[in-house]
Amino acid sequence: MRTVVYSKPMCPFCDKAKALLKTKKIDFEERTLGSDWTKEQLLEAVPTARSVPQIFLNGEYIGGFNELEKHFGRM
Repeated sequence: MRTVVYSKPMCPFCDKAKALLKTKKIDFEERTLGSDWTKEQLLEAVPTARSVPQIFLNGEYIGGFNELEKHFGRM
């Protein structure tokens, strides 16, 4: 299973999510919208997505940055 972060450039919550994953020593694949990935591809993976980041942790959909923090018990 792998961890995937859908993000976009200049997104502070995307940066925070990636930093949190790095502190947990979790390798992840970053899928940057507008670069190699489209909004349509994000919506295929997460039909309800209205913002980024959208995070899959070891194949399980977590949600955005706030949900990632909750997942790790940091709130």
